Amino acid sequence: IVGFPGETDADFQQLLDFLQAAELDRVGCFTYSPVDGAAANALADPVPEDVAQDRFERFMATQAAISSRRLAAKIGSVQEVLVDEIDEDGALGRSRADAPEIDGVVRIHDGHALRPGQRVQVRIDASDEHDLAGWLTEK
Repeated sequence: IVGFPGETDADFQQLLDFLQAAELDRVGCFTYSPVDGAAANALADPVPEDVAQDRFERFMATQAAISSRRLAAKIGSVQEVLVDEIDEDGALGRSRADAPEIDGVVRIHDGHALRPGQRVQVRIDASDEHDLAGWLTEK
């Protein structure tokens, strides 16, 4: 949560410093907003909405760079992928590190003949800040 009442610039910088030091694969973030009946509504020093939004954007940009770098390190590796769906561009699946509908996907360029539920080996040849892509390979 960024923008929680009482959060200072120094607090937020400490969070960014931790994010950069920890280099976590995936991290989510959201801005604080009052909720009916929440005790936090009575806390002093609310963070202005525009400041909270700026902090959110800086947090997400920092994490996007980290995620991009960590996924790029997987280029050339072979990943076991569970196929989820087939489309006109091949197949989409996920590695052991990817939760369905939350984390990234692995695009399988030559996966047109696969079936959902199959586990296949994929040599990774591309990445972005969320997803991997590659070609089928033998074990």
